Amino acid sequence: MKKRRTHHPEQIMTLREVARYLGLHVMTVYKLTREGRVPAAKIGGQWRFKRDVLDEWLETQMHRHTS
Repeated sequence: MKKRRTHHPEQIMTLREVARYLGLHVMTVYKLTREGRVPAAKIGGQWRFKRDVLDEWLETQMHRHTS
């Protein structure tokens, strides 16, 4: 039986998971990540994201644009 992933604040996410989480197209997230506009680390040629870091980044972005 396949184990279901639990969502912990420190969960490591893939590019596709981040795109789904943010409601964006995968290529949009890829472009923003390559430009250094989304916090991520490239590990073994693949981008990885920490969910808690993304949440903090998103909060900062939201406050920056509402001030």
